[in-house]
Amino acid sequence: MSAAATGVGSLPGGDAREAAKTVTGSFEEFPYLAELPARGPGADMIGRSLGLLVDMYAHVEPSGWRISDRPGRDSKRARSWLGEDLDALEEFTQGYTGKLKVQAVGPWTLAGALELHGGEAMLQDPGACRDLAGSLAEGLREHLADVRKRIPGADVVLQLDEPSLTAVLLGRVRSASGYRTYRAVDRQVVEGTLRDMFAVHDGDVVVHSCAPEVPFALLRRAGATGVSFDFSLLTEREDDAIGEAVEGGTKLFAGVVPGTDAPLSDPGGSVMGVRKLWRRLGLAPGTLAESVVVTPSCGLAGASPAYARAVQAHCVRAARSLADNPE
Repeated sequence: MSAAATGVGSLPGGDAREAAKTVTGSFEEFPYLAELPARGPGADMIGRSLGLLVDMYAHVEPSGWRISDRPGRDSKRARSWLGEDLDALEEFTQGYTGKLKVQAVGPWTLAGALELHGGEAMLQDPGACRDLAGSLAEGLREHLADVRKRIPGADVVLQLDEPSLTAVLLGRVRSASGYRTYRAVDRQVVEGTLRDMFAVHDGDVVVHSCAPEVPFALLRRAGATGVSFDFSLLTEREDDAIGEAVEGGTKLFAGVVPGTDAPLSDPGGSVMGVRKLWRRLGLAPGTLAESVVVTPSCGLAGASPAYARAVQAHCVRAARSLADNPE
């Protein structure tokens, strides 16, 4: 069993074909649909996901994305770039069979980032949050169907980016003025919304967050089959939750390689922390390769193109090292 490696989502640059070529060349066994935020609003993580919404629209204001009454050029641009990226990926995955990851922002991070007409985040209005989640679920269904039609041999993995999830649960999301924070959202409401969102896909659903204190247990209860995180932010406080997740069959997408230009150690050194974690948790080393997917610590949009290419190749070698020398 060889350990897998894949990317998180974003890459530097603005050329869709170049990105698709790099991704499919680096991750022959687990490519992903790259995001290229350098193209501008609508290619960013939030704008791209707002472009997926059904019967709900948004436009760019100086303060960020705001809800609109009708589709405007910002949401049209987001859709058009997504189409361009899918065309490029389709071209480089002719005849491909195997895992393929697509990413979208999850409902809670989206609710913290999208402004209502008055400028406050949608997060403060429970009814608006429900509508947003419903619209996103519908859009994701259509998007996933489109991906399956274009790349019929793919076993599609859906990644929901939720970097603000912990802040939403702990009441740390700042208001428009920045002087106060929105009230924490009830854990059961958060979990229920995520459970409904995961249900749109009958394959694997991974939740990604490169923030500290990822709520592993909540994500597992909601039905996530994998959790993607920045490995350097883990503390021993999370040991029990991680041990239970692994024993329950949850895959760990371990972000072990820096997402911005930094010296790269040898590939074995990059996964040393994962081996140590396994020993600390008393898990069988033989399960490492099937439980762990090696990734960069976060998206690579802030990296140089040369570093982004090097990191992806490095992740593949680090995954191989994990499989070959689990001890």
